[in-house]
Amino acid sequence: MSSSGSTGAKTAKAELGELEAMIAESPTTDNVCRKLAKILKVRRTEIAVLRIEKGSLRFIYPAELRSAGVLPLTGSAVAARTAATKTPLLSNNFMRVKHVSLFEAVKVTTGDEEEKAAEQMPIQKIMSVPVISQDGNVVGVVQVSRKGLDASLSGADFTSEDMKQLELAAEIIARMPFMKEGAEC
Repeated sequence: MSSSGSTGAKTAKAELGELEAMIAESPTTDNVCRKLAKILKVRRTEIAVLRIEKGSLRFIYPAELRSAGVLPLTGSAVAARTAATKTPLLSNNFMRVKHVSLFEAVKVTTGDEEEKAAEQMPIQKIMSVPVISQDGNVVGVVQVSRKGLDASLSGADFTSEDMKQLELAAEIIARMPFMKEGAEC
């Protein structure tokens, strides 16, 4: 491994440690997703956190999707399949996969000019991982995407290392107070 590769791994590990330290602070989903975006080098508008509530998945981040409805766990949505099978997904050609794009059309506001440009772009690449509690139950799903007009404009492909970082982050997120059913976000 090159020295820059090991430096990147050390930085990601340190940032995951910072994410874990946030648990004691009862952070908001916004603060956690801001940190996750930094770790995975994506925009905050490219992160979604869903929590299981009453047998369905409900968006708890971004805030604009909280009222957009729920995804049945038995449905065909990527998040539903991730939760139902407890299996992560990494797809760098997501636009070629038939999927529900309803949620991509919801305008997400961050106040950040750079992020505004990508707000309503289609998802080109995606990672989806289950959020599993310490007792082994799925409590939600975290998804990280890269958006753009086409795959070449959406940024680098996700790697297995990116997936590993997201899975480690999901283990930490599982312990966040906002992941408990009915908790405030």
